[in-house]
Amino acid sequence: MDERQLIYDWNGSATNGGFDWARARVDLNDETLRDGLQSPSVTDPSLDVKKRLLHLMADLGIVAADIGLPGAGPRVVEQVRALAREIVDQKLPIAPNCAARTVIADIDPIIRVSQEVGIKIEAATFIGSSPIRQYTEDWTVERIVAATTEAVTHAVRNGLPVMYVTEDTTRARPETLKALYGAAIDCGATRICLADTVGHATPAGVKALVSFVKKEIVRKNDVKIDWHGHRDRGMGLINCLAAIEAGVDRVHATALGVGERVGNAEMDLLIVNLKLLGVHQGDIRKLPEYCRLVSEAVGVPIPVNYPVLGTDAFRTGTGVHAAAIIKAKKKGHNWLADRVYSSVPAEEFGFEQRIEISPVSGLSNVKYWLERHGYDPDDEAACRTLFDAAKRTDHVLSDEECHRLLNA
Repeated sequence: MDERQLIYDWNGSATNGGFDWARARVDLNDETLRDGLQSPSVTDPSLDVKKRLLHLMADLGIVAADIGLPGAGPRVVEQVRALAREIVDQKLPIAPNCAARTVIADIDPIIRVSQEVGIKIEAATFIGSSPIRQYTEDWTVERIVAATTEAVTHAVRNGLPVMYVTEDTTRARPETLKALYGAAIDCGATRICLADTVGHATPAGVKALVSFVKKEIVRKNDVKIDWHGHRDRGMGLINCLAAIEAGVDRVHATALGVGERVGNAEMDLLIVNLKLLGVHQGDIRKLPEYCRLVSEAVGVPIPVNYPVLGTDAFRTGTGVHAAAIIKAKKKGHNWLADRVYSSVPAEEFGFEQRIEISPVSGLSNVKYWLERHGYDPDDEAACRTLFDAAKRTDHVLSDEECHRLLNA
C-alpha cells in the first residue's frame, strides 16, 4: 500500500480550507544566546559552548541569531565580539543581531564590534509600546517616537541594519503601533518585530495583529516582519505557527524554550513541526545535540515527557500501543512501526520506538522484550515470570530487574 494512504492528514490545505503549508517560507532567528540567558535559573555558558551552538544553528538551517546585548557591559561586549568573529572566520551562514534599548549608549557598542570584526550586525532596538508600560514609565507616545527616531537614525547612519522591536506589541494600541513603526521605517529600519513579550496573545490575536501591521503599516514598503513570542500562557509554539500562517518573514525561538520567566517558543519543537509540515529544509539530525548541549550548559534538565527529546518520547509500556508497534514491525515495515502510535518519526531524529514492561503491559510486551534481549520469546515460564512481576509492581521494569527475575 502507498504509505501516503495510511494517514489522512487533516492538516493539509485541501482538508482545512485554509493555509497551504507547502508554499510557506519563513526564516528562523535563534534567541538562545540572549533572551534564553535571561532566564533567572540558567547558568551563562562558556564562550566555547556558545561558539559550538552557532555551528549547530548553522547545521540546523537557522539563518540568524541574537548574539547578545552589548549594552549590558564589557563582558557581554567581549563575548559578542568573539561570536561575531567566529561567524566571520568560520564563514558560518548566520546573520548576527544584537539587542539594544532605543538609546545611543546601547547602539554604539554594536557599531564598534561591527566595524572591528567586519560584519553587518543587525541592531534589534526595542522599546515598550503598550498603555500599561507607558503608564508605569510615565512615557508619552511622543517621547517614545522621539527616542525611536534618534536611535534608529543613529544606527542606520553608522551602517547598521535595524530591526525595530516594540515590546508588548500584543497589548499595544493600533494608533501607537502606527506611530512607532512608521517612525522607525521612515528612519531606515528594514525589519520590524512584533513582540508578545508577556505571552498574552492567542493564535487568533496573532493573526489579527499581523494582518493589521501588513495592511496598515508595512503596506508596499520593502520591510520584513518578525514574530517574537513567549509562553506564559503555554502558547509560544502555536503562536509561531499562527504568525507564519499570517505571513511573517521570520520567527524567533530558543533551544528548549529557555528564557525570561517561563521562556520563549521552543526552537527545537518549532523546527520539528516545520519539518513535518514540509517547510523546514535543514538537516535535523543535529537537533538532539543542540538540545543536549544547551541543557547541560545552562543547567536546565530536559523533562522525561518533553516532545521528541525527552526519554519517554518514543517509549511505551502500554499493552495496546506495544501490540500495534510490534505488529507493524512484524510486517517488516519500519516506516509503519515508527508512525502507528507516533506523529513524530523517531528514526528521523536518530531514535527508535522502545517497548518496555509495565503494570499495563500485555504478553506482547514481554515476548518482545525477551526476543530483543536474547531469550526465547516462546518460553512460557519466562513469559509468566515477567508478566506476573509486572502486574505486581508500580513501575516500568528495568532491564536489570528483568534479567534478575529470569536468572533467579
